[in-house]
Amino acid sequence: MFGLKKIVQGTLAGVILAGALAQGAMAAQVAGMTYPDTVKLAGKELQLNGLGVRSKFFIKLYTAGLYLPSKKTTVEEVIKTDGPRRMQLQILRDISGDDFGSAFMAGINANVSKEEKTRIVAQISQFGQIFAMMPGLKKGDVLDLDWVPGTGTIAGYNGKPIGEVMPGIQFHNAVLKIWLGDKPADATLKPLLLGGK
Repeated sequence: MFGLKKIVQGTLAGVILAGALAQGAMAAQVAGMTYPDTVKLAGKELQLNGLGVRSKFFIKLYTAGLYLPSKKTTVEEVIKTDGPRRMQLQILRDISGDDFGSAFMAGINANVSKEEKTRIVAQISQFGQIFAMMPGLKKGDVLDLDWVPGTGTIAGYNGKPIGEVMPGIQFHNAVLKIWLGDKPADATLKPLLLGGK
């Protein structure tokens, strides 16, 4: 009886350990923030392409994870990706909505040509309104910037949609160029989002 009890306990411990290992294998962590290996968006399963930390003057501001239908290693491949896409930001320190919005606009201005901007000026205005709606971002907040084909770019704040849908793939590409463009917000983050180490 005692031997059977030990076997059962050993089996349960093995199952719990295996579950913990499986759970660990299904998520990635950076700066204490967890990103699942896959997410569902618009009925499709997306893979975590890469993730890293956005820092400024050695201060960690947020983590970023890029989700795509399949792994990509170049900016051109990411921009040409068919299907839904997600850029997820997890906030590491309190940031005002104005500061965050200004940084986003600066990122778009630095990486998108004047000609491209004239085609997405309405969406840029909508994007600015999203940050005006947020009093600020707190540590632990999550911001999703999703592209859904046939719908547009949808911003999510802590799991809830915020602002209006912004149509056009050109706009979502402009948003991605904040981190993946020729003048990225953080030069060390760009290769990590593209699957580098």
